[in-house]
Amino acid sequence: MTEHTDPRITRTVQSLEQAIVELAAQQPVSRITVAALAEHAGVTRATVYNRCNSPLDLLIQVLNADLERGHRHEEELRSEGRHSAGEMLHLTVADVAEHVERFHAVYRQALRNPADRGVYEALVRHFAVYAVAFMERSTHPDVPQANRRVIAAFMANGFAGAIAAWIRDDNVTKQDLIEASAACAPIWWS
Repeated sequence: MTEHTDPRITRTVQSLEQAIVELAAQQPVSRITVAALAEHAGVTRATVYNRCNSPLDLLIQVLNADLERGHRHEEELRSEGRHSAGEMLHLTVADVAEHVERFHAVYRQALRNPADRGVYEALVRHFAVYAVAFMERSTHPDVPQANRRVIAAFMANGFAGAIAAWIRDDNVTKQDLIEASAACAPIWWS
């Protein structure tokens, strides 16, 4: 017998996730109260606190879950073995760019308000964790033997910085982001 999630719980989670994205697209997440989030989602404040510690925490959960879906897609593509290392790099960056497009208004709000730095920092942390895992599974002979957490932090901050440049400048295109990120990737990132 398999266990199924109660549909009411699923609806509540979806309602909260949709509410935080909608609110964070309209205003800085640091200004969103638990009461406003609960009202927008149609739930109680207690329900909000059962799911997260703060609106920022919930927003980061939603963004990370979406990025993780992209990583699973990347793994599926890698397992097919149909793409070269260069193609995989472009496809992976394009997946992240599509994530940013889906949440563009949220990221734009977060970058405008210093109190919302937590959104950007979560993006950097996500990329750093990904980079360490990438280096750990890499078989490329040129993967550096230096401290991988430091390398990952360097790469994550650079990639998140490129994303911030794209979000802040309407003249920078998605293709600019993809090409620039691929051009800056080290040879062993394959």
